[in-house]
Amino acid sequence: MMSTNYVHGYEGRENIRLYDQASTLVELLHADTQYKPGSKVLEAGCGVGAQTVILAHHSPDANFTAIDISQSSIREAEEKVKKAGFSNVEFLQADIFDLQFWEEAFDHIFVCFILEHVSNPVSALLSLKKHLKIGGTITVIEGDHGSTHFYPHNESSYKAINCQVELQSRSGGNANIGRELHPLLTKAGYESIKVSPRMVYVDSSKPQLVEGFIRNTFTAMIKGVRDASLKQGLIDELTFDEGIRGLYRTAEDDGVFSYTFYKAIAARH
Repeated sequence: MMSTNYVHGYEGRENIRLYDQASTLVELLHADTQYKPGSKVLEAGCGVGAQTVILAHHSPDANFTAIDISQSSIREAEEKVKKAGFSNVEFLQADIFDLQFWEEAFDHIFVCFILEHVSNPVSALLSLKKHLKIGGTITVIEGDHGSTHFYPHNESSYKAINCQVELQSRSGGNANIGRELHPLLTKAGYESIKVSPRMVYVDSSKPQLVEGFIRNTFTAMIKGVRDASLKQGLIDELTFDEGIRGLYRTAEDDGVFSYTFYKAIAARH
């Protein structure tokens, strides 16, 4: 089932981080995500619409149904898509474990940064598969916090990152799920599975990524779990704050940061 405790929260600061993340990673994650005109595509777990706008832009003649369990997120996503000028998206509040669509209703399904928050991702993939046409595809994108590497080394930074991993685990999720996409899709009965790692590598020669990914996406995400980490006794205040300083330190001229996302495309045969 879906975790009822979204580790990152739903406040405005987190919404801004999600938009920053999506816009920063458009080419890396979505350059090869396009759907044919007339295709019916389900975006499962659209959140605040950060990915929805990209999907609608890349496939303006496809028909998207974007769902999320949070009504407030749906409202935010609708406003975002409307502001961007797209009319090829329908929004519905729905639970991916209790979908009311016809079986085989969609040509394609798109799932991005959702399985990491689900306590039983195979069940989620099975639930979605019922609504995918024979021969249709599912695209799944997830991150993997265990792939984080940076210079200069800072042990406190790894401890701060592990706080986020632990909090997500306690909420029923898995912040390291990216590496598991192939076996998860296999267990759910999908075929023709292809997984590609998408590494974000950042140094001072890439100022947009320094700002957009190191500062505004990754460090902002870890910084956002400070209060919960301290409250649950996962770390002491000095160590956590030193860890955040260490992450910001990687954004300086001699710093280096890398992180790997995983993108899987599979079919229902």
